[in-house]
Amino acid sequence: MTAPVFRFAPSPNGELHLGHALSALTNQSMAASSGGRLLLRIEDIDVTRCSPEYETGIFRDLAWLGFGWEEPVRRQSEHFGDYEAALERLKKDELVYPAFMSRGDIRAVIVEHEAKGKSWPRDPDGAPLYPGTDKTLSQRERQRRIDAGVPFAWRLDTTAAVERLGHQLAWREWSSEAMTAAADIAAEPAQWGDVIIARKEIPTSYHLSVVVDDALQGISHVVRGKDLYFATSVQRLLQEALGLPAPSYFHHRLVPGPDGRKLSKSQRDTGLAALRDAGETPETIRAMLGL
Repeated sequence: MTAPVFRFAPSPNGELHLGHALSALTNQSMAASSGGRLLLRIEDIDVTRCSPEYETGIFRDLAWLGFGWEEPVRRQSEHFGDYEAALERLKKDELVYPAFMSRGDIRAVIVEHEAKGKSWPRDPDGAPLYPGTDKTLSQRERQRRIDAGVPFAWRLDTTAAVERLGHQLAWREWSSEAMTAAADIAAEPAQWGDVIIARKEIPTSYHLSVVVDDALQGISHVVRGKDLYFATSVQRLLQEALGLPAPSYFHHRLVPGPDGRKLSKSQRDTGLAALRDAGETPETIRAMLGL
């Protein structure tokens, strides 16, 4: 029987914090208990925010925690060709379209809609769904705008992708780290609307690159925080549309900050490097996390 394959996939756009430590150590524990392999992937498609300094910090912090991984490490920025190939397949199957609406355009549509006393649908993260009014543009008009240099992003035609499937999507969710029981969870990609799949300046997105990477690396078990639970619906749709295998999932608890919110790089929550400098040890970090 093939050994399970797990992965920890941080982005080098800030310092690792306790939430990352929990995810890394949970992956490590589950891989060890199941006799599986453990990979490290650097998710650095956002080349404007990611930096070599933060990547070096990731390696340093993980080594200090006692987290071991297989070499070589996959860096997404070195594999844009893989994502472009997947995007081309979606284009060929007419499951994506160039979306030209700016943030201002989107806001204007929503304001006009809500002025009539109607609420605008929002995704699980609270962001308004894309209006999609340019989805019906002719191929000629689309090409005219692209040739004229009008900014655009490739968006998934979620309705078309779901209809093309013809069956209910689901994913396998483990109920605990012990992986003794699992349930099939119904995927609901429609709740996300037409998500961005690629941008002009970056030929991919988180959703597209993560499903391609998981398939190419043979990831069998995706272990990550509950903040990505609902995103699984979009990723399952992309896996089906691209003919990729579906891993099983375990979405672990989140680590709250002092004020109860989820830890965040952008909010400069206490990082592992700062905790180490303050005298904490890998053992006390584990104790803080209840491990």
